Amino acid sequence: MVTKVYTASSSCSTTIKKQQQEVMQYLEAHNIECEVVDITMSEEQRQFMYKNIPGDRWPERGNPLPPQIFYDNTYCGDYNDFFEAKESNTVSSFLRIKPEI
Repeated sequence: MVTKVYTASSSCSTTIKKQQQEVMQYLEAHNIECEVVDITMSEEQRQFMYKNIPGDRWPERGNPLPPQIFYDNTYCGDYNDFFEAKESNTVSSFLRIKPEI
């Protein structure tokens, strides 16, 4: 089982780029292994991401935007969920990983 971060390498949005970078920097700084899945390079992966985000988590208009975070194939949340978990010091439970002692 692995944490997967769905990203978009060719996004024109500086907000998306910053959010992706913040998630990746946090994971690296805390030695949390993850797999980066670039949805701009694989239509199959992009469709997987869309199909596995619960309907109540979709924006009112458009598609969900990266970064989107999964534990293996189980949806964890988006950047806002990650940020809330980081602020409340619950990232381990958010990512469904056991905290190191």
